[in-house]
Amino acid sequence: QVQLVESGGGLVQAGGSLRLSCAASGSIFSINAMGWYRQAPGKQRELVAAITSGGSTNYADSVKGRFTISRDNAKNTVYLQMNSLKPEDTAAYYCNVVAKRSPLAYAMDYWGKGTLVTVSS
Repeated sequence: QVQLVESGGGLVQAGGSLRLSCAASGSIFSINAMGWYRQAPGKQRELVAAITSGGSTNYADSVKGRFTISRDNAKNTVYLQMNSLKPEDTAAYYCNVVAKRSPLAYAMDYWGKGTLVTVSS
C-alpha cells in the first residue's frame, strides 16, 4: 500500500504564507505526477497545482503567481509554498500522488487525508 502524510496546514492571516508538505511511503516503485487539490465547504474538489516526474508544473488560474509546487524525488515528497494567501484560499488541501507499486503495475491515484488551511481576513 501507499501512504501519504500531509503537514503544514493551519490558521493564517490574509497576506501570510504557509508551506504544505506531503511525504509518500510504502510499496512504491515509481511516482509519476504529484499534486495538491483543495475542497472548500459546499464546493467541489479542485486542482490547485501539479508537478510531473520531470518537473513540469500546472497551476489553477486562481493561484498562479502566489503558489509554488515543488518535489524532492529522493524523499518522495511534494511541497506547496503558498504566499499572499486570501480568505478564498480557505479549504481542506489534499495531496495526490500517481504511483506504480511494481514495474508491470498500472499507475494508480493515492490521496492523503487532507490538511486544513484557514485564512482570516
